[in-house]
Amino acid sequence: MIVSSRKDDHIRLASEQQDNPLPRRDYDDISFIHHALDGINRDQVDLSAQVGPWTYPAPLYVNGMTGGTDTAMIINRNLAIAASRTGITMASGSVGIALDYPQTAPSFTVIREENPDGIVFANIGAGRSVDDAKRAIDLLSADGLQLHVNAVQETVMPEGDREFSSWLGLIESIASSIDVPLMVKEVGAGLSAKTILKLRDAGVTIVDVAGKGGTDFGKIENHRRDGGHDDYSYLNGFGGSAVQCLLDARAAGLVGPGADPGFAVLSSGGVRHPLDIMISLALGARAVGVAGTFLKVALNEGADAMTSVLETWSTRVGEMMALVGATSPAAMEYTDILIGGQSRDFADVRGIDRAALARRSQEDR
Repeated sequence: MIVSSRKDDHIRLASEQQDNPLPRRDYDDISFIHHALDGINRDQVDLSAQVGPWTYPAPLYVNGMTGGTDTAMIINRNLAIAASRTGITMASGSVGIALDYPQTAPSFTVIREENPDGIVFANIGAGRSVDDAKRAIDLLSADGLQLHVNAVQETVMPEGDREFSSWLGLIESIASSIDVPLMVKEVGAGLSAKTILKLRDAGVTIVDVAGKGGTDFGKIENHRRDGGHDDYSYLNGFGGSAVQCLLDARAAGLVGPGADPGFAVLSSGGVRHPLDIMISLALGARAVGVAGTFLKVALNEGADAMTSVLETWSTRVGEMMALVGATSPAAMEYTDILIGGQSRDFADVRGIDRAALARRSQEDR
C-alpha cells in the first residue's frame, strides 16, 4: 500500500533526523538566573498540570507520532504501555489512514488496548470533516481530539493537499460538533499568536505551538522527491520555534499572568531533555509534548525502556523545579530568565520586555 509505505518512510527519515540533530536550538537562547538560596524541598513540588478538564500527573505528554504500519504498531504499543504505567497523556499519530484503510486500524487501536484508562488523544489532519473527526474519536475511545495543521508539509509532499482555505472553517465546525476537547497543533513549523487567536475565536480551547527544531516534515517530504530541479530544500527549517511561538503568545496575552486560565497553550518541537521542558514552562507553556526524542526508544528499546524514560524525565523536572524554587509548573512563570541569541531579537521586535522577565521573582503573586 502506497500510504503505508509513506508512513514507514516517515519513521525512517524521522529517526535519521534524530541521529543527526541540529547543533543548536532556540532553547539554547534561554537561561535561568540562578538564585542559590531560592531552592525548596523536593516534596514541596507538585508536578501536576491542569490542561482542559484534566490534571496531568506531570507537565509532559507523548505527542502524536505514527500509525498505519507494522513498525508503527510496535512503536504505538510500547508508547501506550509506558503511558499506562506512568499516567502520562498520549496522542496517536494521524488516524486518517485508518479511516481510509480500515485494515490499518489495529496499529492505532493498540494504544487504547494497552492503555485502557489513560488520557488518549486521537489525531487527524486539518481538512478532514466533522464526520471524520467523530470517527477518529470513536476509533480510540479518545478523551480528546488532536487536529494537526501542516501546510508546509502538504506543500512539499508530492501527493500533498494544497487546498488550505477551508481549514479554519472546518476546525470551527469540528470544535462545535464533538463531545471531547479539541487540541490544534502544528507539526513543526509553529503557531503564531495571530494563528492562536484565530483558533481561540473558532472555539478551540487547547493549542500546541509545535515549533521547528525537531522533526522537520518538510525535509522528510523533500527526501521523498526525485531530487534535481524538483527540490524544496530551501524550505528546510521554515516557520517559528517553540521559543518564538511562546514569546509571541506572551506578547498577545495568551500566556503568562493575566492569561485566560480556561485556554491552554502547550508546547512541543525539538525537546531534547528535561531542561527544555523547564524552559518551555518558564515561557508560559502549560505542558510540553515530546515525540522525536522518544521515537527511537519506543522502536528499538521497548516498553520497559520507554517507561524508564518517562519516569526519569518526570523526576528530573521535579528536581529542577525544586532547584529554582517553583512549587508547581504554573510557578515557573515567576522564575527569572535571560533571553539571548536570535530569540532576543525576536522578543524585541514583538515587544517583549526582556528586562521584566529577568526579575519576575520579585513580583507579587
